[in-house]
Amino acid sequence: MLDDLDDIHPLFHGAPKSTEFKKLRKRIVQDVREAIERYGMIERGTKWLVCLSGGKDSYTMLAILHELQWRGLLPVELLACNLDQGQPGFPATVLPEFLNKMGVPHRIEYQDTYSIVMDKVPQGRTYCALCSRLRRGNLYRIAREEGCSAVVLGHHRDDILETFFLNLFHGGRVATMPPKLLNEEGDLFVYRPLAHVAEADCEKFAQAMNYPIIPCDLCGSQDGLQRQQVKGILDEWERRSPGRRQKMFRALTTVRPSHMLDTSLFDFLALERGKIEFEANDPDTPRLR
Repeated sequence: MLDDLDDIHPLFHGAPKSTEFKKLRKRIVQDVREAIERYGMIERGTKWLVCLSGGKDSYTMLAILHELQWRGLLPVELLACNLDQGQPGFPATVLPEFLNKMGVPHRIEYQDTYSIVMDKVPQGRTYCALCSRLRRGNLYRIAREEGCSAVVLGHHRDDILETFFLNLFHGGRVATMPPKLLNEEGDLFVYRPLAHVAEADCEKFAQAMNYPIIPCDLCGSQDGLQRQQVKGILDEWERRSPGRRQKMFRALTTVRPSHMLDTSLFDFLALERGKIEFEANDPDTPRLR
């Protein structure tokens, strides 16, 4: 059981005993297991670079992955990694002390990408794109140096929804963060095992466990970010219609190419009157158009 005390991972020591927390923990574990299995993330015997920013999401991901590994449900090696990007005031000792205390194998890497971002991004423009690109490049390098097969990121369900609407509103395309991605070089996977987990659950979990949260002062210090605006829209929709986020997320998992407009995904020219196509797995059921 998830609440056994004799075999609990150190990351769960001191966990609340309340029924509410146990339900929360069980829900997150189930959501992560579902994503890992659904998108085929497990390659038995490989090594994952688990990226830890010090935010609520990455702490939650680290704990749940180690819980699954502890219980024999995730047969991979986990290496936590924090990339210290040289932001002024970053508490560089917090994560090493926490990871050592928890007995979590880790690597702390210092790369001053902050100075590059501040130098290259014009005043008034957002830092996110360049900052993310530099961070991703360093994480790929570290993963290769450590012999990892995958870089594991802490993006959750709400991040995926926000990215979908950012692409829709500002990018003119229907796309979002995939839960599983192969990098351009073809040698590393990028996994997002929190893909089915709500941001609110991550926040409740990290707060309940009293993990030492480190805010991102670089992008968090900017006002008027497009992502913040989209998040506000989704918050309002959720307030007016509770459960809407989950319904929209479910829609991303049930895309019907024949009901979109992309001719590269569906051959509209091949449609013929009087010809009925049937589902491959059920010869008696007509294919939905």
